[in-house]
Amino acid sequence: MATSHTGLLVIGAGPYAYSAAAYAGDRGIDTHVVGLPLAFWRDQMPPDMYLRSGPDWHLDANREDTFEAFFEDRGLDPADHDPIPIGVWLDHAEWFAARKGVVADPRLVTELTKPDGRYVATLDDGTTIEADKVLAAPGVGYFAHLPAWHADVPADRRSHTRDLVSFDDLAGARVAIVGGRQSAYEWAALLCDHGVARVDVVHRHDTPEFAKVSWAFVDDYVDQTLTHRGWWRQLPAEQKAAVAQQFWAVGRLTLEPWLVPRMTPGVVHSHPGTEVAAVDVRPDGAVALALSDGGALEVDHVVFASGYQADLARVPYLAGVLDRVSVTDGFPDLSEGFETTLDDLYVVGFASTRDFGPFYGFTKGCPSAARIVVDEMLRSR
Repeated sequence: MATSHTGLLVIGAGPYAYSAAAYAGDRGIDTHVVGLPLAFWRDQMPPDMYLRSGPDWHLDANREDTFEAFFEDRGLDPADHDPIPIGVWLDHAEWFAARKGVVADPRLVTELTKPDGRYVATLDDGTTIEADKVLAAPGVGYFAHLPAWHADVPADRRSHTRDLVSFDDLAGARVAIVGGRQSAYEWAALLCDHGVARVDVVHRHDTPEFAKVSWAFVDDYVDQTLTHRGWWRQLPAEQKAAVAQQFWAVGRLTLEPWLVPRMTPGVVHSHPGTEVAAVDVRPDGAVALALSDGGALEVDHVVFASGYQADLARVPYLAGVLDRVSVTDGFPDLSEGFETTLDDLYVVGFASTRDFGPFYGFTKGCPSAARIVVDEMLRSR
């Protein structure tokens, strides 16, 4: 069995992995990245969706090869790409990787172990890589959240937004969307774009406002995280709650105004303050949903825009080391430098948000996470 060695093995090939690998390379760390390049963004996001963020959110810890630099390099005007199509973001990510010399090895890690002082990653072709340190960057795709009753809906009649990225098969269909955040209403707009007959959006909170918002408030939180080691975990509970409420107000209860003209009047119907109380499958396969407000829907498909919930046990390649990683409520317990309780194993991205704040579930956190975690590796070395 062929074995190679690297100083740092980065498992994953998404934004957090790219940022960390690029900065590790800049700092002289021998780094190997394994994973399908930007697979979640390519395969589990609709190709005609748009981003909520702007060109000020980038991947470079050194603040050189930024998203704005990409626009300038390609001769593109950001005003002509507002909101930003996902394809433009992907082009930028490829450009960033090329500029930084980050090349993702498309093999997948099937098992990670640490039999002695080094990690051993077994790949899907049977080869192994030994590494002194491992950075795991599991994307949110591992953590799709579904309500307990989702199994009452036949498998061919339900989808999480993670899996519903093509809409042509639902042209002329009646669809219920469970959830009321950006993904719920964006999927409603995408369904309208593809000729759905009716969309009912069911959520427990009030109907969101559709208005232009600024995410600039996040900048200070990220700066504080960089400036003050362990800043988030040292915040009093009431301050953490205030930040969470700010994220909820801006990111959850206020949605993008460019969705409105795409949601066809008479096709999209909102059901605020309600939830699904019961499910019944009709003989013809239609799904009947009883709502908590006494209403009822009969639909052909149910889309769960129910978000994501961290559970490190759902990352299969970590099974071989998970018994040595302390976990709380599904999140790994991390040091102030993103290190788990197992020496030289680091975790960044969505799974780090309990210890570093909600902004580390967004690409906004990529460059600062890269700087913190790589500097931690160099400090411990």
